[in-house]
Amino acid sequence: MSLYLSKTLILGIMFRICMVLLSFKISISYDIQASFIFGDSLLDVGNNNYISSLAKANHYPYGIDFGMPTGRFCNGRTVLDVIEQELRLGFSPPYLSPTTSGSVILKGVNYASAAAGILNYSGHIFGGRINFDAQIDNFANTREEIINKIGVPATLNLLKNALFTVAFGSNDFLDNYLTPPISVPEMELLSPKSFVVIMISTFRVQLTRLFNLGARKMVVVNVGPIGCIPFMRDFNPQAGNKCVTFPNQLAQLFNTQLKRLIEELRNNLEGSLVVYADVYHIMEDIIMNYNKYGFENPNSACCHLAGRFGGLIPCDGYSKICVDRSKYVFWDTFHPSDSVNVIIAKRLLNGDVNDVSPINVWQLLQA
Repeated sequence: MSLYLSKTLILGIMFRICMVLLSFKISISYDIQASFIFGDSLLDVGNNNYISSLAKANHYPYGIDFGMPTGRFCNGRTVLDVIEQELRLGFSPPYLSPTTSGSVILKGVNYASAAAGILNYSGHIFGGRINFDAQIDNFANTREEIINKIGVPATLNLLKNALFTVAFGSNDFLDNYLTPPISVPEMELLSPKSFVVIMISTFRVQLTRLFNLGARKMVVVNVGPIGCIPFMRDFNPQAGNKCVTFPNQLAQLFNTQLKRLIEELRNNLEGSLVVYADVYHIMEDIIMNYNKYGFENPNSACCHLAGRFGGLIPCDGYSKICVDRSKYVFWDTFHPSDSVNVIIAKRLLNGDVNDVSPINVWQLLQA
C-alpha cells in the first residue's frame, strides 16, 4: 500500500472517529447542574424522617433493594432517583437532613414530603407533612443560601439550567376529597369539578411563585390512575378485578385541567419551559399490558399483610414480601415498585408526546 493511500486511510478513520465523538458530545450536551424536587411520597427521599408524621418509610422492608431504609416509599429507587442517575447528577438529598448544607445544595435538593398536597389541608390524617407551599418556602431558603455562596448572577444561571420536578395531586384526592372524615365529607360539600377548580387555581399560584424564584425548566407530573392502587381496590371490593372508576375519573378530570394550566403557564411566563408528564398514561399502559413489560402481577402489593390485593394495612416489618419484586407493578398499598419507576423514568426522559409533552426531559435539558 502506498504512503499516500496509507495517509488517506488514516485520515479517513480519524475523521470518522471525530464525527462519532462529536455526535456523542452533542447527544449528551446540556447545562444542567442541579435537580430540585417537589412532591409527595412518590418522590420523598427522607424529609418525613425529620418531622412528626405517621407517613414514614424509614424502616424495613422499605429500601430492601436500595441497601437500607432511607425514607423512600419503595423497595428501591424513586422515578427521580433513576432520572438523576441517568443524568449522572447523584441523588438530590432531603432538605431537612442536617448534611444538606454547604456546597451540597449547589447540585440540588429534594423537598418532597409524604402525605403532602397542593392544598394545605390534604394529608392531615397523617399529622406532619410539608405541603407544596411550605416546600416552596424551603426552596426560597435554599435559594438565599446559594446566593450567599456564589452571588446573584451565578445563582440565577444555575437555576435557569436546573431541572425542577413537581408532582402533586394524589393526596388531595386520596387524603382529602376521598377520605372518610370525622364530620362532614369534603365530597358532600364540593362537586368534583369545583374541587378540581380549587386545586388548579392554587397550583397556578404555586407554580408561578416557583417561576418567580428562578425555576425555568419544569416538569410537572400529573396524577396517576389512583383507582388502580391496591389500597383503593381493597376498599372498593365491588369493582372486582377492575380498577375503581370514580378515583380514576377524578384524576382524569384534574389531569385535563392541569395540561391546560401548563400550556397557559408556558405561554404567559416568559422564558419558561414547562412540560407535562403524563404518568397516568404510562402507568395505565403498564397495568394493562403488564406481560409485555415482564410483570406477572399488576394489581397487588408485593409488601402485603391483609386484603385481597394487600391494600388494607400499610407495609411494615410484619408484612410478607413477594418472592420476586421485579414481577410486581406495586411495591406497597400505594406506590409502584422500583422496576416500574425505571420504566416511568426512561419514558419521561425519552418518550414521545403521549408520555411527556411538548418535549421530553432530554429535549428539555438541551433547550
